[in-house]
Amino acid sequence: MDKIETIKEDDIDFSLLKNLPLSFVKSNMFLPLRKENGELLAAVADNRGVFALMDLSRDLNLKARPLHASEKSIIDAINIIYSRTSKVDEVMGDIEGEDLSMIATEFTSPKDLLELTEEAPIIRLLNALLMEAVRERASDIHIEPYEKGVEVRLRVDGILRKILSPPKIIQDALISRIKILANLDIAEKRLPQDGRIKLLVGGKNIDIRVAIIPTALGERAVLRLLDRKAGILSLEMIGFAGSTLSSFKDALSRQNGIILVTGPTGSGKTTTLYASLLMLHTQERNIITVEDPVEYQLNGIGQIQVNPKIGLTFASGLRAILRQDPDIMMVGEIRDKETAEIAIHASLTGHLVLSTLFLVASSLICVLAQRLVRVICPNCRESYTPSPQEAAALETDTVPSLLYRGKGCKKCLGKGYLGRIGIFELLEITPEIRTLIVERKDAQAIRTAAIRAGFKTLQKNVMEKITEGVTTTEEVLRVIQKESEV
Repeated sequence: MDKIETIKEDDIDFSLLKNLPLSFVKSNMFLPLRKENGELLAAVADNRGVFALMDLSRDLNLKARPLHASEKSIIDAINIIYSRTSKVDEVMGDIEGEDLSMIATEFTSPKDLLELTEEAPIIRLLNALLMEAVRERASDIHIEPYEKGVEVRLRVDGILRKILSPPKIIQDALISRIKILANLDIAEKRLPQDGRIKLLVGGKNIDIRVAIIPTALGERAVLRLLDRKAGILSLEMIGFAGSTLSSFKDALSRQNGIILVTGPTGSGKTTTLYASLLMLHTQERNIITVEDPVEYQLNGIGQIQVNPKIGLTFASGLRAILRQDPDIMMVGEIRDKETAEIAIHASLTGHLVLSTLFLVASSLICVLAQRLVRVICPNCRESYTPSPQEAAALETDTVPSLLYRGKGCKKCLGKGYLGRIGIFELLEITPEIRTLIVERKDAQAIRTAAIRAGFKTLQKNVMEKITEGVTTTEEVLRVIQKESEV
């Protein structure tokens, strides 16, 4: 029997799979590839696949030609290929006329979504939505009730886009299916509920954070997708460069003090904190975090999940960490005075504390402001001469003669952008600036002192990204507020 090492999409005639259920090809561990010279070629792992191929080739009046492949290569190919056949629009077509008043059989343990494609249409619809979200690299799925229907939107690279408007009748069934997977109370429709789902979607291990709230028109759900395989990125990979990178690394190397990361919701603060912990983690350091929620699990780092229902708050978690002989502590968010006081005490007694939002001059090392901007798709990037109006909008003295933008292509789904990157503004707390903060001087006095010390504004960092062809003027104006920040 001939062998096939790698199964490529180009090897496959998709018409052969149209009437083959996923459960059939998986249980027999075989994958039909193509017709060639009166033969039907198929990848098989063992005799089960050979017998299945013989039956199929007989039905098609062809000779069977099995090609031996490993189970792993067959499963990987099946997951990718069949996930692409589960399109949202196709599933919606099947839903028409179905009785959706009853939710399908409960599934209480994580399963490969692809195994469920032959179940009830409502299950297939949710599966297809998740697969579509993974295909488009979406960070969130929004399911929103309206008076006469439901709207489903994906957030890709920070922008929400509607992908589906299913009928109102499926609203309760869809939300109930999500609740089942997240182990939430299906009957409770009056109170907000939060949960978590772990599933295999299109061959990727995905953690999904579920948040459901009641509204006047029914329950609304937001699903945050976290790809466990993507891993934690380094500071360089999320956009740190030049003097900002070196200054921030210097701040992280300090033995004690507070490092504050600021920015609006969705600006990547948690990603920056995780990248910082990745750099700091060594066998010689004890690092513990308290988070809500724990978005990614970090090997060798103790992570506490806040649970207010049982009294485990940021404050109580932080107090417990202090008894664990920590070197470095990360507090996901400082929400109250008690947590702030404990964090300050920790930073003044030999601990390095990383957190977001709050400011205390006596122990502060630096303040990092950040935003996320979309990156021009490298596949369709083109140069152009900026108009006078565009140059004026940048509010800078030196505008390059050539800028860059994306035309839109298949790779970026016509958007002209592919992925996002951070832009940063790092304010190091020098003795002069610390004194100004303690004396409650105004922002302009602090900014003037910072610029004297080499402070690089967000605007300057932005111009570098535009000049380098990383992002566009339009994207920067969308994300960055015109007023300067400290």
